Amino acid sequence: METTQSAGGITGNVLFYSTPEPLNRELHGKLALVHQDKPYAFAAAGTAVPLTVTEFGPAGLSYPIIFAGEERTPLAVMGLNQGENLFIHADGSTEVGVYIPAYVRRYPFVLANDDAQGRMIVCIDRASSLLSEAGETPLFDAKGEPTEYTQNCIKFCDDFEVERRRTDSFVQLLKDNDLFELKTATFTPAGADGQPGEPQVVAEYYGVSEEKLNALPIEKLKELQTSGALAQIYAHLVSLVGWDRLIAITMFRQAQAPAANLN
Repeated sequence: METTQSAGGITGNVLFYSTPEPLNRELHGKLALVHQDKPYAFAAAGTAVPLTVTEFGPAGLSYPIIFAGEERTPLAVMGLNQGENLFIHADGSTEVGVYIPAYVRRYPFVLANDDAQGRMIVCIDRASSLLSEAGETPLFDAKGEPTEYTQNCIKFCDDFEVERRRTDSFVQLLKDNDLFELKTATFTPAGADGQPGEPQVVAEYYGVSEEKLNALPIEKLKELQTSGALAQIYAHLVSLVGWDRLIAITMFRQAQAPAANLN
């Protein structure tokens, strides 16, 4: 994927990117990466982050993986309340051992549609605090060519786009086999007497129906297994246990908040 010389016409809104601009040696020739020990502050309000299908295994160890909207976009759920991320904090630090989605790791680079040229081009979020003329790792060298760092970032974006398309194919396969159903995540609080209270719905989302999956013909299950799709389906199903983790963390932090306010 090459950098572009003109601004072009970028379409679409992308989560976390407030000011995307086509990477341009004339406009961005002096920019450099700012090294930060805690670089993920931009994602601290990301309640749900897009995932590619090949991330289901590692991501499922940290978060529930759901499917959202008409497109059934796979998402890693990282918080229960809007604008809340339980695993990435406001200072840019993360909880120890959690998986950071590739969607987050590629920032501040991204691919975007260029209507004028009818192709995808490399962009950066010009408003990112990770980019500055006072940064340590330049985006371009003295000849105006992308540095090794920039080339690696571009390759990461290209690879991400390949995985995104593979994910689209995976989702379409689930649609073709009518495997989606509307699911709910619930929480049962304890009453004043210590007995279980009324269950409360925490979230509604789309997921794979185990009943529909088990009802598929043997030959269809074999196809899913051979293609690798079956393993990813099970990674999604196992990840849903993570709703309990999200609820537990949320309750713990809510309990700690009043105590902190008193100090």
